[in-house]
Amino acid sequence: MRGGGRRRKLHFSKIYSFTCGKSSMRDEHSQIGGPGYSRVVYCNEPDSFEAHMRNYGDNYVRSTKYTVATFLPKSLFEQFRRVANFYFLVTGTLAFTPLAPFTAVSAIIPLIIVIGATMVKEGIEDWRRKQQDIEVNNRKVNVHYGNGVFDYTAWRNLRVGDIVRVEKDEFFPTDLLLLSSSYDDAICYVETMNLDGETNLKLKQALEVTSFLQEDSKFNDFNAIVKCEDPNANLYSFVGTMEFDKQQFPLSPQQLLLRDSKLRNTDYIYGAVIFTGPDTKVIQNSTAPPSKRSRVEKKMDKIIYFLFCVLFTMAFVGSIYFGIATKDDLNNGIMKRWYLRPDNSRIFFDAKRAPYAAIYHFLTALMLYGYFIPISLYVSIEIVKVLQSIFINQDIHMYYEESDKPAHARTSNLNEELGQVDTILSDKTGTLTCNSMEFIKCSVAGTAYGRGYTEVERAMGRRNGSPLVHQHLSGGDNLKDSTDGKAPIKGFNFKDERVMNGNWVNEPNAEYIQKFFSLLAICHTAIPEVDEATGNISYEAESPDEAAFVIAARELGFEFYKRTQTTISLRELDPVSGKKVERTYSLLNVLEFNSTRKRMSVIVRSEGGKILLLSKGADNVMLERLARNGSDFEEETMEHLNEYADAGLRTLILAYRELDEDEYKEFNQNFIKAKNSVSAERETVIDEVTEKIEKDLILLGATAVEDKLQNGVPDCIDKLAQAGIKIWVLTGDKMETAINIGFACSLLRQGMKQIVITLESPEIKVLEKEGEKEAIATASKGSVLNQINRGKAQLTASSRNPEAFALIIDGKSLAYALEDDVKNLFLNLAIGCASVICCRSSPKQKALVTRLVKSGTGKTTLAIGDGANDVGMLQEADIGVGISGVEGMQAVMSSDIAIAQFQYLERLLLVHGHWCYRRISSMICYFFYKNIAFGFTLFLYEAHTSFSGTPAYNDWFLSLYNVFFSSLPVVAMGVFDQDVSARFCFKFPLLYQEGVQNILFSWRRIFGWMLNGFTTAAIIFFFCTKALAHQAFNSEGKTAGRDILGATMYTCTVWVVNLQMALAISYFTLIQHLFIWGSIALWYIFLLAYGAMSPSLSTTAYKIFIEALAPTPSFWLITIFVPVSGLILFFTYSAVQMRFFPMYHRTIQWIRYEGTSNDPKLCDMVRQRSLRPQTVGFTARLAARANRIKDRHHNRR
Repeated sequence: MRGGGRRRKLHFSKIYSFTCGKSSMRDEHSQIGGPGYSRVVYCNEPDSFEAHMRNYGDNYVRSTKYTVATFLPKSLFEQFRRVANFYFLVTGTLAFTPLAPFTAVSAIIPLIIVIGATMVKEGIEDWRRKQQDIEVNNRKVNVHYGNGVFDYTAWRNLRVGDIVRVEKDEFFPTDLLLLSSSYDDAICYVETMNLDGETNLKLKQALEVTSFLQEDSKFNDFNAIVKCEDPNANLYSFVGTMEFDKQQFPLSPQQLLLRDSKLRNTDYIYGAVIFTGPDTKVIQNSTAPPSKRSRVEKKMDKIIYFLFCVLFTMAFVGSIYFGIATKDDLNNGIMKRWYLRPDNSRIFFDAKRAPYAAIYHFLTALMLYGYFIPISLYVSIEIVKVLQSIFINQDIHMYYEESDKPAHARTSNLNEELGQVDTILSDKTGTLTCNSMEFIKCSVAGTAYGRGYTEVERAMGRRNGSPLVHQHLSGGDNLKDSTDGKAPIKGFNFKDERVMNGNWVNEPNAEYIQKFFSLLAICHTAIPEVDEATGNISYEAESPDEAAFVIAARELGFEFYKRTQTTISLRELDPVSGKKVERTYSLLNVLEFNSTRKRMSVIVRSEGGKILLLSKGADNVMLERLARNGSDFEEETMEHLNEYADAGLRTLILAYRELDEDEYKEFNQNFIKAKNSVSAERETVIDEVTEKIEKDLILLGATAVEDKLQNGVPDCIDKLAQAGIKIWVLTGDKMETAINIGFACSLLRQGMKQIVITLESPEIKVLEKEGEKEAIATASKGSVLNQINRGKAQLTASSRNPEAFALIIDGKSLAYALEDDVKNLFLNLAIGCASVICCRSSPKQKALVTRLVKSGTGKTTLAIGDGANDVGMLQEADIGVGISGVEGMQAVMSSDIAIAQFQYLERLLLVHGHWCYRRISSMICYFFYKNIAFGFTLFLYEAHTSFSGTPAYNDWFLSLYNVFFSSLPVVAMGVFDQDVSARFCFKFPLLYQEGVQNILFSWRRIFGWMLNGFTTAAIIFFFCTKALAHQAFNSEGKTAGRDILGATMYTCTVWVVNLQMALAISYFTLIQHLFIWGSIALWYIFLLAYGAMSPSLSTTAYKIFIEALAPTPSFWLITIFVPVSGLILFFTYSAVQMRFFPMYHRTIQWIRYEGTSNDPKLCDMVRQRSLRPQTVGFTARLAARANRIKDRHHNRR
């Protein structure tokens, strides 16, 4: 039992706008007890009669798809939703009737094997989910058992009303009402990364009336009743009241701790369970991800429907013929087919009831021709895709050692889709860039400081041929070393001897520099953490930018080292004495940053008694708040800001003002009143109050931090561009920063014409000042439409002489461009451009742009991002790729595939994507080929026997063809085959276009394989029947019967389809050899084993091989001649195509075969189609530059 514990004496009530004062009862709280607000929780009394009457659920959560009771029915339903499986179920059921051309067992067993294998796979996947559920539900938490005694119990045992104690760095087991914490004023820090992907800490605070509950023993006689809203999915709302000590107190989201968020920087908290299990907000939000199917799989369904049409047509035609032939069997007492005894026949051959006989034959034919449909196709593809996913996960070339994160294919359904991506839509921050901010430059009082060069500046220097970049080829590493040789400091890449090592005191604007860095050290919400062993101070900050600012201030002599409930303490250099002094600032208020305000301010009182408002924010909101006499350096600062934006840096303006006592008192009263409001307009009221105080500011300067490009991004983009993939960047950054990042990663280049769509025109600004919303919207939409039409005209004008265009559009313009009557024009313009950059994009706009590209082009889109704001985009795209970066795991959890770095996208698409697409496409084509080659022999034999409904083969021959004698080689091909190696995939990236254009799975190629199947079947049937027609089959003079003909045809079929596989494979492995030759050998082994069984089991196959086939030379001659004849057409076609009309991958194979892959001229000739005027990337940039030089030389002549 806790006996007081260590408690932190911090009161943050006056710091954060949401944690101060007693809330009043108004607005939503008046709805308590009404519809949607009926939940009543008896805190610390979960066993009371009233609590039992409520019958709330327990805390057990389940993410599994099935339970023990529902697995069988639900799984069977899922399997028979597939039309092919349902068809085989119907034919299997009909097999129990006299109409069946084979035994029921032989029809049902393959279906049971296929369905069973798929259900086992489903069961294993669901069992893994079950194991995760067990691990979560069995986590331990301290719960109050009564009499002030707490003990550990499993999460699943928690009930509504229980009191729990959660320790530091533990997850919250349910949605809890915060009662108290280790801090005096009952605040706690919460990390919500699992909920919204944000790594910054949120501050929560309990009601003041429960803040005294700081020890276990104090819960001995604690009781309270909470009345609140019913369970819902809104993470950011909570309305309720607490009845405690005969008084009612309003509750807000600031008292609610959500399940799966984590307690940070707080020793412990006490909380009451409000929502459990499925009622918690995170579970309420856990909707199933959108169902995604690849284009290949959708097309495969169409092929199956086509084959069904062929099957029904064949059965229909055969049945009509059979009906006519049956009717003619008995003519004036003369029996045409006397052996069928039409004069004494049951209905199937009864000449008097020929129409009924035709109908019965139709049903028989549907069962017999069912072998056209590959029963094992679905399960084989699922097995192959799972194995392909394992190879992706195990690829060492996509393993990021620094964070110990491999690639992870979270779904195997989209493997082949990776080989068909036409457009990539990428986030910028954290995806193309590192989201690891480094303070690199600043402007103070109109003077620029910081001598480093960014990646963008180096790229700009390369574009302009500047010599400065050659002095900094080592990137930022040479800048990270400070003048005294210290090790590089994360977040600090600043070098300028004028301000470092205390030299700023000698600058003419030293007073401004002191205020500038003091502001950086004070205006933040970071928390210092002191390493007791070393004394080093680290910071827990809300964002990488803020951490970089505090670290920069520390490194330049303004060290923030301590925070209390009302103070911030610094160690800073005193310019008078030249010594480090400790200064403490009383922290009065923090005016938080949000996306609407785009700024953050703090109000502090200095040791001298001055009240200071310190503010930092975006330039467009800060500059308009400057005082007339406070912007002496505005022009110089704006010049520096533009330079920083050109260098791809993220910028903020810093400003301050002094407040007098009366002004602050008035503000503080209004501020407290606004914070106490619990109305829907609360945030608006707070913003109005802060708006009045954040004015008449005095400009200090601007900061510039670099969000560095990730390793390998330019190379990756270059290769993807050469592969013909279009790349769009969707970012929330401002236009100048996005453009220069585009130059740094070669999405943009010198000479590329930029089509810029923006609403920053003077006319629009005038309307915005007037504030007429309708007029602004009408004028803005008209302006965007005109700019789109002008851009389209530029594209049309350059169509004869292709040029590279880049489309750049800001968020305001994008809102109008995505409207229904404009979006198609916008898309047509964007498609014609080499690269597209959407700036200032909201998460919703990212998703809408992705949807527009996906639906408008009809081609495969891939979205890649790393933050919670990218989730909509990832789910909307055909393929969502999550970067497991520093912005949390929300993007990864919503993605189809997770990788650690953007650079791995190159291998994921160009290698694994191409291989998977080719393998799955070839696999499906081959599946239909082998089934047509087999099934059409049945049709031909039935036609040969007047459509009598008799199969050519033994029942078990029919059943096991797809399961054992032809499926394993195709699975091996789907897993191991390679048309070219990974090295050649990178060397000739245009090879990827085979997937984008769907060359390997076009209708032409599919019908070609089908035609091959029909031709093969015809050759096998006619060659075998003619060879065995009349002459004696063996030395005894016996002719071949149906059993011998069937076994011979079957043997030829097994040989042909497996040798066809050998011809189709480009890359042999031991496993493929084993499966191909093993399948053939397995047929002979089966023939021996099955034939050795009693005649009642083996029927027509009884000792067929030992006694009839093996001793006969003609059988062996036929099994040599027929397979060769069946393959000669395909072999001839392939040879002619390879020699005279080679596909792109065939050309590369030929180069490899001839050993000329290192011939630069030949390789350049093969690669030349990769570089078109519209191509982006640094290779295309160099080619464009070479062309410009060549043109200049030509013009001089």
